[in-house]
Amino acid sequence: MTSTAKSLPVAPNQIELAIGGMTCASCAARIEKKLNRMDGVEATVNYATEKATVRYADDVTPDDLIATVEKTGYTAAVPPPPAQAAAGAAAEPVDELRGLRTRLWVSVALAVPVILLAMVPAWQFTYWQWLSLTLAAPVVVYGGLPFHRAAWINLRHGAATMDTLVSLGTLAALGWSLWALFLGDAGMPGMTHPFRFDITRGDGAGNIYLEAAAGVTAFILAGRYFEARSKRTAGAALRALLELGAKDVAVLRGDREIRIPVDQLAVGDRFVVRPGEKIATDGLVEEGTSAVDASMLTGESVPVEVGPGATVVGATVNAGGRLVVRATRIGGDTQLAQMAKLVEQAQTGKAAVQRLADRISGVFVPIVIALAVGTLGWWLGTGSGTTAAFTAAVAVLIIACPCALGLATPTALLVGTGRGAQLGILIKGPEVLESTRQVDTVVLDKTGTVTTGKMTLVDVLPAAGQDADELLRLAGALEAASEHPIARAIADGAAEAGPVPPVTGFANVEGLGVTGSVDGRDVVVGRLRLLRERGLDVPEAVLRAATDAEAAGRTAVLAGWDGRARGVLAVADVVKPTSAAAVARLRDLGLTPVLLTGDNTTVARAVAAEVGIDQVIAEVLPADKVDVVQRLQAEGRTVAMVGDGVNDAAALAQADLGLAMGTGTDVAIEASDLTLVRGDLMAAVDAIRLSRRTLGIIKGNLFWAFAYNVAALPLAAAGLLNPMIAGAAMAFSSVFVVANSLRLRRFRPVG
Repeated sequence: MTSTAKSLPVAPNQIELAIGGMTCASCAARIEKKLNRMDGVEATVNYATEKATVRYADDVTPDDLIATVEKTGYTAAVPPPPAQAAAGAAAEPVDELRGLRTRLWVSVALAVPVILLAMVPAWQFTYWQWLSLTLAAPVVVYGGLPFHRAAWINLRHGAATMDTLVSLGTLAALGWSLWALFLGDAGMPGMTHPFRFDITRGDGAGNIYLEAAAGVTAFILAGRYFEARSKRTAGAALRALLELGAKDVAVLRGDREIRIPVDQLAVGDRFVVRPGEKIATDGLVEEGTSAVDASMLTGESVPVEVGPGATVVGATVNAGGRLVVRATRIGGDTQLAQMAKLVEQAQTGKAAVQRLADRISGVFVPIVIALAVGTLGWWLGTGSGTTAAFTAAVAVLIIACPCALGLATPTALLVGTGRGAQLGILIKGPEVLESTRQVDTVVLDKTGTVTTGKMTLVDVLPAAGQDADELLRLAGALEAASEHPIARAIADGAAEAGPVPPVTGFANVEGLGVTGSVDGRDVVVGRLRLLRERGLDVPEAVLRAATDAEAAGRTAVLAGWDGRARGVLAVADVVKPTSAAAVARLRDLGLTPVLLTGDNTTVARAVAAEVGIDQVIAEVLPADKVDVVQRLQAEGRTVAMVGDGVNDAAALAQADLGLAMGTGTDVAIEASDLTLVRGDLMAAVDAIRLSRRTLGIIKGNLFWAFAYNVAALPLAAAGLLNPMIAGAAMAFSSVFVVANSLRLRRFRPVG
């Protein structure tokens, strides 16, 4: 829902407004329409994030924009900066949600006895109807207040939505019941609703519809509560991103180190980063060498070697030696803050899926109201009497307020999300489901999604005449003393093969490798340059083995002793066992897979070939991942994105459907639409299948919920609908919707 009425002649100002009071997607459309009617204004309003992005000319002020929104019947305000918004966003929806939950439980507790009394004649004791009124009235008035309020706003602006239908139907049912109880025959002692299914014309004086009024209110209130709960985490991605950074930093003041909060750091300050600490902000290394684990931000599985003159990014982890860094960017200018901004922009820019029920009711409600008025006029015109005329007109309104419609989406969602949770798939809300039906391209992050995200020893290539076990044992013993991820992979591989001997004289040569004495031999493990610097001869066969390993997308580590290189150990971020099968299944679902990574092209193509992906986009910076998704969308594709890192968060939010690995970062999980707890790509296949199945059930439910009522409307207009048939039809449609939704419990994962 991103309509822009006109293009502005000059580059305008831009502002983002927080919008309050919206109850459905058509509310957002109405606000957008009003803003776009202003001279020099272009606006996009997003129901999901409750924000309006507005571009405006110099002769328009933010106060003018806010006033326009308020005249439309909603609230508007300039939101606080991201850091404050992230801190306050958690608390804000809690009170709203708590109030909605209280309203829901009170309504359910009061509505259940009303429905049971109406549907079970054996329980209809003397004066049962008055107990029903006592219980139902608070449900309609207190429980249905959000719908009545929204319907009133809609009425003032000449619009009709789902809220109009609910408010009109429930108030008509309550109003007619009050008339029948106080002025008709329904209040008489011993009145019952018998099981009578003949179609006969009556005056309605003995009919009450309290169970319809209370039941519809409670059911639709439940749907509204589940929707509000899913929207509560809208700001969580920003909070998670901002929490990634370091909280304090050791700043150098002369020769002394002083620990201060990060927000007091200034550009030009020199600060110390010890092994294992997070780098406080973006900067330039002035002293020391180390390996920096930037996988959290870049997705690159191999740590980056840094030394004097190298740039480092805030929130990455120093995995090696002590560094002294000069701060070059702080606060909102850092790469982390820019990523937070990208996530927020992507979330705000994503068009909200307009609800099927709202779309249908936008046409259905005016027709029903016209039919009710026409029915009243026709009956009065034929001289059938005021009572009969109002009975028929109110019957039209009551039958048009479908009990099953309130159940259609929540029950399918409840069963679908429950089944998903059992399978390790967490679906965030109903708007997610429609995206799964339209998706035709799935973008897969490499590290941690297609691959394990962890360096593993994949091959031991000894030189001619050299024993592979001895090569691994000696190299593994030396690497066990290092903390470098590549060293850990070799050490773990050696430990699996058997016990490793002790090391003496261990030394770490930053960025090149390690040396030490094992079993009386001076062993060197690392890059080709280190072995040559230490005077070791590297045979042509060993050199060729290293080159071939790197051509296959692996990291080649050479090992040697006694003057010669003895072989190559190949380390790689290995593909998950199920990835190839999952890619094939995604193709079966009609999706085109694309591999997207910050890694180098050689590694990316090797992984893509292994799992069966043809299209590869490699060496992409985190900020550019959003651009890749936008480019694919500009080509007319509907894009799903599967990722697990901070570097994927903005792309996950930008994609039409974001799927985050549960083994990934909190930021990625919060920015996504679906979370795959298993951390297995096959779960993405199940997630898309389950979402599509759930959407199909919801559509079926909505069709039948309306079909029952549409079929009964002519009978109501003809005055032939007795309350028992109306009640039975309503009950049957509700039972059908629930039974149809329960079919989702039989959903089975692939494989």
